[in-house]
Amino acid sequence: MLRLLMYLVPLALTIYAFIDCLNTPEDEAKHLPKIAWVFIILLFWIVGPIAWLAAGRLRTPPGGGRTPSEWHRNHRMEYVAPDDNPEFLNSLKADNKKDEALLKDWEADLRRREEELKRREQGEGSEDK
Repeated sequence: MLRLLMYLVPLALTIYAFIDCLNTPEDEAKHLPKIAWVFIILLFWIVGPIAWLAAGRLRTPPGGGRTPSEWHRNHRMEYVAPDDNPEFLNSLKADNKKDEALLKDWEADLRRREEELKRREQGEGSEDK
């Protein structure tokens, strides 16, 4: 059982540090670029994760005397999903209007070409008689 723990604890620490590193924004990684931290965590199995947790990330305490869990619950980045972002929705509306205008132009061009083709066919039909 102790041998199993000797492998599971460092593995769990490595997995935790790896995921934490991947979820950390690039500007919050200290001392080295984030990709370097990923390699350190994965290559130096026990030392790498401990180094990441100790010195690799800019860890700022939440303001206002709140606990970290309260800060994470109440702090929302900007938007969670694209359908919650008004700028994204407005860009979709603008793209939709452009596409509708283009489609109307194509339909008008198609009608014009069809009428022109009908006129040609009628003109050729009257010449044959």
